[in-house]
Amino acid sequence: MPRQEVTLDEVTAAASGLQDEGKEVSLDTVREALGAGSASAIHRHLAEWRASHIEPPAPPKPEMPAALVAALGNWAQQFAEEAGIGGREALAQAERDMDDLLKAGEELEAARDELQAQLASVTIARDQALALAAERGEDIDRLRAELRDARQVATDALVGKAKDQLAIGGKDDQLADLRQQIERNVAASAAQSDARLKAEMELIGAVTARDNFEADAKELRTKLDASNAERIALRAELEALKASA
Repeated sequence: MPRQEVTLDEVTAAASGLQDEGKEVSLDTVREALGAGSASAIHRHLAEWRASHIEPPAPPKPEMPAALVAALGNWAQQFAEEAGIGGREALAQAERDMDDLLKAGEELEAARDELQAQLASVTIARDQALALAAERGEDIDRLRAELRDARQVATDALVGKAKDQLAIGGKDDQLADLRQQIERNVAASAAQSDARLKAEMELIGAVTARDNFEADAKELRTKLDASNAERIALRAELEALKASA
């Protein structure tokens, strides 16, 4: 089930809480406070919060001391420096947010590579299961043919033996020999039937394993697509941030 993104209200509440506690309000601290959410969504909402909550510092009142007319130049320079503090702090915060976005992008790249490796492993296992299933199918066909031939041979032998016994007459030793041959043929037929059943069970297990591997591969592909989509969105946010910096 896809993860639900954080909302503007949630990011606003977390950022305001951090500010009230005197803590730094950044992408990482807000994400840690929320415990969830993608870096791109948090950054977008955090930018809106900053635009509406952080006001530029008010410039100091240019009150000219009557007794210090000679210090007007120094006072004007100090005033200009103080007026530029807010812009420098905003730029520094933007740079920190960009670093956080780059870090989140690297994490997504690593997760994507891991998913691709898992998908490759599952694909190999699935191919092996398909090959095993095909091999088991060939074995079952061969065993069926052998069983059919053995049954035909046993039937022909029984018919021929019965004809011989009828022609010779009902001698006890010949009847005992015929009974033993019949028992051996029945035992051989039972053994072949058991072997055929075992091969069919192995084929069922191989098919089941193949289906499981295909389901795992489908799930990994879904996760990989989601990771790629989030990575593309993150890159778009990063490019927009770079363009506005």
